[in-house]
Amino acid sequence: MTSASEQGVSGGAPRSHRDLKVWQIALDMTETLYRTTADWPKSEQYGLVNQVRRAAVSVPANIAEWAGRRSLGEFMHFVGIARGSLAELETLLTIARRLEYIEEPPFRAIMDDLFELGRMTTGLMKSLGDRR
Repeated sequence: MTSASEQGVSGGAPRSHRDLKVWQIALDMTETLYRTTADWPKSEQYGLVNQVRRAAVSVPANIAEWAGRRSLGEFMHFVGIARGSLAELETLLTIARRLEYIEEPPFRAIMDDLFELGRMTTGLMKSLGDRR
């Protein structure tokens, strides 16, 4: 499990969301999903494509949301929302895979990133919770 110090956290709270490896990986995953969904059927533009993109953007955005607040409790709240978006993405991408909008190799790679982000956010929340 990733410790808070490995995530760029010191003194009980991250210095900046840009210092968090989890935020950086979430940005990369969001970019990948935008590129991946660009090839999906146009009929899904306002359906599954929109939902995947919104959920993907939600992950790094909620991790960054703490920046204007600087409260450990609020940071944990927004990381929790990001974790919910990861679960939503898992479901949406599984649907897309079943509909054959995404091939198995890229699906597997994205799912690996989702699971890694889930482990990282769990570790981050635990580490920050221990500092309360």
